[in-house]
Amino acid sequence: MKRNDENIDDLIQQALSKEEAEFYDSLDEQNLFDQWINLYKGKFKWWTILITVVMIVFLGVSVYSLVQFMSAGSIEEMLKWGAALFFSLMATGMMKLYGWMQMDKYALMREIKRLELQISLLVSKVKG
Repeated sequence: MKRNDENIDDLIQQALSKEEAEFYDSLDEQNLFDQWINLYKGKFKWWTILITVVMIVFLGVSVYSLVQFMSAGSIEEMLKWGAALFFSLMATGMMKLYGWMQMDKYALMREIKRLELQISLLVSKVKG
């Protein structure tokens, strides 16, 4: 967003105190690896760790089921191991989906904080 050939972010940086500027910089967009690491911080880190452990177990079950499926001697065994493979892959996918949704939620929260900061700066300029 340009205004008189100046970037709005530069205008905000100029209006902030040093502490506010550091906070604003911490709200900057993160790369994928940083977002993944942030899943293991905060209130729900124990839940994320538990989900990761269970996801690794289900991944092991799916590999084992695939090996057993390939070496099954009858159709009945293939159906049983195929069902186990399907269930374990679905469970793994659901847990990965939970992680992606959490990363999206944290990104939205960062953007909301940036907007709140910008609104408070605008209000203070209008009042003062």
